[in-house]
Amino acid sequence: MSENHRGPEDDHGHHHHDNHFTDMEARVKALETVLTEKGLIDPAAIDAIVETYETKVGPRNGARVVAKAWSDAEFADWLQRDATAAIASLGFAGRQGEHMRAVFNTPDTHNLIVCTLCSCYPWAVLGLPPVWYKAPPYRSRAVIDPRGVLAEFGLELSVAKKIRVWDSTAELRYLVVPERPESTAGLGEEALAALVTRDSMIGTGLALSPEAAR
Repeated sequence: MSENHRGPEDDHGHHHHDNHFTDMEARVKALETVLTEKGLIDPAAIDAIVETYETKVGPRNGARVVAKAWSDAEFADWLQRDATAAIASLGFAGRQGEHMRAVFNTPDTHNLIVCTLCSCYPWAVLGLPPVWYKAPPYRSRAVIDPRGVLAEFGLELSVAKKIRVWDSTAELRYLVVPERPESTAGLGEEALAALVTRDSMIGTGLALSPEAAR
C-alpha cells in the first residue's frame, strides 16, 4: 500500500492532519531529524546555510557584479580578464564560486550557460540553482538546440545573432554579463542591479528595462 493511502494514525499513532509539508519536504525533515539525533549535523548550521543562500546570496550578488561592470569600465575589463579575482574583490566568493569566468553578451553574440555532466552552478553569485537548470532536458537540449530552448523561455533572438553555449565544470563556472538596457545612462549601480535577473546571468533571459523593473 502506498503512503498516499495511509490512514491518519498509521505512523505510530501520530496524527498528520496539520502536516503542511510536501512528501519530499517531509522526507528531508525526517532525514535531518535522524542525522541530528546521531550528532552528525548541527540544525543551526543548516538553517544558517539555507538562510544565507535563499535571502542573502540569491542572484543579488551577481546582479551587483553585473551592475558594476556596466558602470565601471576598468572593473568590466578586470572581470573579463580575471572574473574570480574581480568578483572576490566585492566580497563574493566561496562554495562553487572559486573559479569563475565572465562572458559578455554583445549585439552580435548571446551567451548561455549549462552544465551537461551534472549541475555545477556559481552559488556565490547566483544563489541556489533553479530546478530546470538541473533537469536533464535542459542540460541536453541547451547544447543541441540552444535557440529552441531560449524560445521556450520566451527569448526570441534574431537568426543573425550567434549563440555560444558554455559548459560549466567542477573546475570552472560561468557568469553571463547581459547587455546593458537602453535608457539607463543616468542610473547608479543600485538601480542598475535591480534590472539584472538570475535568468539573464544564466543566459535564458535578458536584463530588464527600467520600465519593466517598475
